[in-house]
Amino acid sequence: MNLKQLFFGVLLSANFTSFAQNANKEVLFTIDDKPYYTDEFARVYNKNIDLVKDESQKDLNQYLDLFVGYKLKINKANKLGLQNGQAYQAELKSYRNQLSKNYLTDSKVTQELIEESYKRSLKEIKAAHILFMVDENASPEDTLKAYKKAVEVREKALKGEDFGELAVKYSEDPSAKENKGELGYFSAFRMVYPFESAAYKTPKGQVSKITRTRFGYHIIKVEDVRDNRGELTVAHIMILKPQNQNPEESEKAKNTIQEIYTKLQQDENFESLAKQFSQDKSSASKGGLLNRFGSGQLSSEEFEDAAFALKNPNDYSTPIESNFGWHIIKLIERHPVKTLEEMQADLDNKIRKDERSRLITNSLTEKLKKKYAVKRNDKLYAALSKTVTDKFYMGEWKLPENTKPFAGDLVTIDKKAITGEDFLKFLATQQRGENTIKPIGKLVDKKYQEFVDVKVNELYNNNLENEFPDFAAVMEEYRDGLLLFDLMEKEIWEKAKTDTIGLQNFYESRINNYRWGNRLDAIVLTSTKMDVAKKAQKLLKQGKTADFIKEKLNLNGKVDVMSNAGIFEENSDALPKGLVKKDGVSDIIKDGEYYFIVKINKHLEAGPKTLDEARGKVINDYQQYLEEKWVGDLKQEFKVNVNQPVFEKVKKQIKS
Repeated sequence: MNLKQLFFGVLLSANFTSFAQNANKEVLFTIDDKPYYTDEFARVYNKNIDLVKDESQKDLNQYLDLFVGYKLKINKANKLGLQNGQAYQAELKSYRNQLSKNYLTDSKVTQELIEESYKRSLKEIKAAHILFMVDENASPEDTLKAYKKAVEVREKALKGEDFGELAVKYSEDPSAKENKGELGYFSAFRMVYPFESAAYKTPKGQVSKITRTRFGYHIIKVEDVRDNRGELTVAHIMILKPQNQNPEESEKAKNTIQEIYTKLQQDENFESLAKQFSQDKSSASKGGLLNRFGSGQLSSEEFEDAAFALKNPNDYSTPIESNFGWHIIKLIERHPVKTLEEMQADLDNKIRKDERSRLITNSLTEKLKKKYAVKRNDKLYAALSKTVTDKFYMGEWKLPENTKPFAGDLVTIDKKAITGEDFLKFLATQQRGENTIKPIGKLVDKKYQEFVDVKVNELYNNNLENEFPDFAAVMEEYRDGLLLFDLMEKEIWEKAKTDTIGLQNFYESRINNYRWGNRLDAIVLTSTKMDVAKKAQKLLKQGKTADFIKEKLNLNGKVDVMSNAGIFEENSDALPKGLVKKDGVSDIIKDGEYYFIVKINKHLEAGPKTLDEARGKVINDYQQYLEEKWVGDLKQEFKVNVNQPVFEKVKKQIKS
């Protein structure tokens, strides 16, 4: 996630809240005499209050100060002309296009498709097919020819002829010669919608009816149906592959994971080993625990297959290799397939990108045609239609040299007039596609209907702010948020990163805010056996290295000693509880199932971090300091006037 995504993730919420106090809208404050109203303040407060972790910001007095500061920044951005930037305009347009998709839909049809796709997603189908290719807009003669071939071959399949051999002989899918039409397992959204529907409606072991898609006619044989695998919660121990691909380092990583696996086979605790040795920093402190996942959600197929192969909770895998390193996976819990409610948003998104979205679009368009009065000038249409010749099929048709006779109103949609010239220009762009409908008059009729559909939807889309107050509110928030991001990047964030002298001075004046705790430079040896721990302690006192001790004590394929070395915080999980923090080799310490021996080479006492060591935190604090100072300057630059009686009234309304 980049900075801008994070910024807007906090600023905007996916849930649209209703307007508060809309009927009693009053001026809450002004900035240079520009009014800002109570309804916006109440709506934004109610919407964002659950996202605020700082309790002081939930106080309405404090929140008003933040809100005024927010509007001051927007005024500054507009004063600087940031709203006229090409990048800003392009991103705002892109966001509106994305947001408008939530409104350019038929909710009833969408919900029916969501429920259908969910039901299908519960199963995976294994199928083969035979394809008879024919274009969507092919002539009736060509279409009938392909259909008859499909009927003949389907009859052969129904009489028991081998489906794979029929696919090799008759299918026009180029891959059929090699795979005999086999498609493997698939679920919802993996195939074009008509094909998917035919497959799911055909019982296991049977041959489908002849099915038409944009590729042609299909015959499908359903060979197997199985349940979706669901999701898993697992833990893992990971040893990273060396980035330099050094063979020696690679072999060392492989040996380490094998040592850990041997210790697991000796009944050592998985979580403890993960905490000590796993190099996945995000999960090691949690005993290797990962977030639950389903098929295709991880970036390693090898990892997923090994995880799903585990049968029972607490089973663990042999070491498996992925692109990232070596893993041992432990099954924690199996989860059934998500509920419809849980998958609703994801399915909705997939449907919008899928062929079935046409059903939604067509349904909405028909409703809009009833909502908006559509009236055509038939006389002008007839004259215009005569200008289109058969050259259109070859992409060689050109607009009439004189288009003035067609400049009149061709069609009126909800009192909005569209000229014949507009339709002619639309036709000119349509020559790029495949146009097989004949005669040319029928093709022009079809293009006219497409043109009207586009214009009806454009009118509706352009009027969304007036149709839906919540859409208008979110667009206003995003418009302001985008300006604010650009302004903050220009005035604060970049300055904090590039103002090296200012950053250095800020760090030096607050150096005690950036400190290390006490640390140890140490070697840690662990074993589950007291006698082995004693031998390890003796060798460590003799000055032997960890590698020497492991080689000496790990015999006959058993791993009785593991080592860990580096700089540790004094409260690190890798260190045993009760460790006396003094230089040299410690006593043997029992902590859980393990015996620990720690050799402390050096104490690194608490003290200030250097600027480089604390740079991220210092930059963040410096940005906050600059912003607070900057907002103070803005209050001097702009005249702010808060209507205090109205604010007291709105506070009571919100609290009630």
